[in-house]
Amino acid sequence: MKEFKKLSFASSFMQFMLFIAIGCFAVSCGDDTEEPGGTTEPISSFQFEISDTDWRVVSFSNFSTNATSYDWDFGDGNSSTDESPTHTYTAGGTYEVILTASDATASKSSSKTITVSDPNEAIKALTGEVSKTWKLYREGVSMSLGPDADNPAQWWAGLSNDGSRPCAYEQEFTFHLDGTYEFNDAGMFWAEFGVFNNVAGCDQNVTNEACIDATAANMVNACGDDVSAWLSGTHSFVYDPSTSSLTLNGNGAWIGIPKLATSGETLVPESSVTTRVSFQEFTGYDIMLVEFIYDGVYWPITYASYSDPSLEPDVETEAEEFGEDLDDISPTELSRTFSDSTDFVLLDPIASGSLIFENVENPDGSGTFVGQFDRIAADFQELQMQTAPTKNDINFENMTTISLDVYLPSTNDYSSTLTKNIVIGFGDVSKTEQWWTSIVQYEAVADDLGLTEDTWHTITFDLSSPSFSSNAGETPFDRNDLDMVYIGIGGSGHPVPGTFYVRNFVIN
Repeated sequence: MKEFKKLSFASSFMQFMLFIAIGCFAVSCGDDTEEPGGTTEPISSFQFEISDTDWRVVSFSNFSTNATSYDWDFGDGNSSTDESPTHTYTAGGTYEVILTASDATASKSSSKTITVSDPNEAIKALTGEVSKTWKLYREGVSMSLGPDADNPAQWWAGLSNDGSRPCAYEQEFTFHLDGTYEFNDAGMFWAEFGVFNNVAGCDQNVTNEACIDATAANMVNACGDDVSAWLSGTHSFVYDPSTSSLTLNGNGAWIGIPKLATSGETLVPESSVTTRVSFQEFTGYDIMLVEFIYDGVYWPITYASYSDPSLEPDVETEAEEFGEDLDDISPTELSRTFSDSTDFVLLDPIASGSLIFENVENPDGSGTFVGQFDRIAADFQELQMQTAPTKNDINFENMTTISLDVYLPSTNDYSSTLTKNIVIGFGDVSKTEQWWTSIVQYEAVADDLGLTEDTWHTITFDLSSPSFSSNAGETPFDRNDLDMVYIGIGGSGHPVPGTFYVRNFVIN
């Protein structure tokens, strides 16, 4: 038998009142908008939509009620009395739009803040309204080389408009709003180090660093590869302002230096190159910073685009001579034991990348003292030495052999890019600004020689048989400008550090 529960009068009344309240909520009970005499006040309400095809065009939909006329204020000084107007803004920005809905006796207003923006506004920093031409910035340093943005010129103080590379300052890079990109070589091309010359094992067509005629016949790298795709041409590009990345598409498209590619340096043209770009606006001109960032390598290159051409400096065509030619000496020996800072013949360390600590306890436990050679976390480095107490150019006519004792600790991590190889070389730092472009170098490949860890090895080289010369076939006997001796251990082109030990460095 079902049981029926009796409801008291009080509970029945409460349920009835709850029903009334719910019903009023659903149908908006009340007379808040009703005026005396039974009339209803206007209610202002609207929505908007920005055109998919034209970012300036905004359509407004009017949802006002109880109104007979409308007054729109678009926030840019323009207005309309249409019921649901479409308005075209002349510039991007944020605007407060106000709709006033009225009847014969009253009016109500509502507002919305809308933002209209040109989707191409960010890209116009690169392309301008239609196109924009960029050239290497002719004031200050336009490119340099270092391990990172905090040390952008640690390895190379940089290029400036000093007459040393006038052809590079004439070349033009033009970006169009439609996504095309043009390179104009202006009839000349710079024969870049590490491409046209100074490539180990590739000396078929050695061209010294210089401005050369921009012809297909000249565009052959040191390995005999055709690199003429780097000459004048039209390509395409994609710029992503959210990541500051610029991708150049098309065989031979480049910016900065032709050899700079997406993930490292290249000897030949590539089909796509991605770099990082940023912009600054100044009165009469804009600046674009192009950054190639690899693991432990940082190349910043600065371009300028002038809206006021009168501000652009002329290209310098005559370079001032760098440094000075040192007096020559013809020693019978250059040496340094590294056991003590005073035990040397003519050779003394100078400021350089790798670190040397002398008078360090021998790692073999013998109780003698040697030098500790630290390869720091940077791609390119070496221990450099010059003659002391007076810096001189060295004639090698009275010497025939190089020797060095090296200890390769097993505590180093050789599992990735750190090697056990040893290089010794000669360069000219007194009169050659980029000394590494004109070197004579000897290399001991540890695997080929069977060099083992945790023991001393004596490395020897014949001065007449270098492993590499910037000018093919050249030996120290062909030079009278070499004034710097360097030692490198652990390889180059990587930032993996390592600790080694050296002693008894002798050239005689």
